[in-house]
Amino acid sequence: MFCNTNHKRIVVKVGTNLLTSSTARLDINAITGLVSQLASLHREGYEVTLVSSGACAAGKEKTGKVKGLALVAERQVYASVGQTRLMKIYERLFKEHGIITAQALLTKHDLSDRSGYLNARNTLMALQELGIICIVNENDVVAIDEIREEKFGDNDNLSAMVANLVDADLLLILSDVNGLYTYDPLLCPDKAELIHMVEKIDSKIQRLAVCSHSKKATGGMITKLEAAKLATESGITVVISCGTEPDVISRVVHGEAIGTKFLPAGCRKESRQRWLLSGLSTRGELKLDEGAVTALKKLKRSLLPAGISDIQGKFVRGDAVNILDSQGVRLGCGLTNYSAEDLKLIKGSHSSKIKDILGYDYGTEVIHRNNLVLL
Repeated sequence: MFCNTNHKRIVVKVGTNLLTSSTARLDINAITGLVSQLASLHREGYEVTLVSSGACAAGKEKTGKVKGLALVAERQVYASVGQTRLMKIYERLFKEHGIITAQALLTKHDLSDRSGYLNARNTLMALQELGIICIVNENDVVAIDEIREEKFGDNDNLSAMVANLVDADLLLILSDVNGLYTYDPLLCPDKAELIHMVEKIDSKIQRLAVCSHSKKATGGMITKLEAAKLATESGITVVISCGTEPDVISRVVHGEAIGTKFLPAGCRKESRQRWLLSGLSTRGELKLDEGAVTALKKLKRSLLPAGISDIQGKFVRGDAVNILDSQGVRLGCGLTNYSAEDLKLIKGSHSSKIKDILGYDYGTEVIHRNNLVLL
């Protein structure tokens, strides 16, 4: 049994393979079962948000193969047609349980701006307070990154961001896999063992991830681990489990050990810290020497230019940057008082030399302790 931590605010992510039962068509029976489980939790008083894939599959099923368009435009057409169809199905099924639904289509750009992040957060949390189940998807029609299947191009990572937005207690990622295995169960069935509990997502755990080769879904175990890492760093519990397991949502929420559970990396972070850790607004990286790492982690000090050994990226004053140790391991992030060009000139220098080097200064700290969040 997983330890029941009395989760009350739940984000559930469902993948395309689950909604189509790994076919080319939406499986209404599968979706009906999913909705019934969520409705049951809703009646018990849980606050539920659903992150749902499947729009492109629904659109392609409706229109058939669209010819003569570039790949990006083709999939945008499928998303545009399919999102409406998918929402109508959800609305009808939830209505049978007396539940009102809402829709939120988000992009990385929407959330990378602090005010956009807060606006989305306020809306989603207000819907929860009203007992409305919001169904969230990436806005595929405008989000080119997702269509091209680039870094933020999957709903696994989106679900972690939504869990981050609404201060979720639990993120449940449902797919057609049972969880994280010691070996790929398709390639090495005799060696593969399900890992029931992960305390920390380190390089060893990340090496266990195997990409999915599904033609219908954009995510695989790699993206699921990325999502789990983001969510757990914000203090959220994550479970990856198979969505075809009977009554899986309720069983996981009530503490049953189904799938792989990822424990929170630390205490719950407040909203501003979670926004910084999300990486949505990150514009660059600062690599630190060992002395600076000690000053930040053990002495709880601000970051000074003397401790910076390398700068990557293009950023200006006020941008968010990742902070790395000398081995390239991410320590956290913060808002920089100096641009990348400034830091290339003053890195390794004593703070008293900043004005002499630049002709001006914005203070002795590159990142003040109040604008810094560590993992």
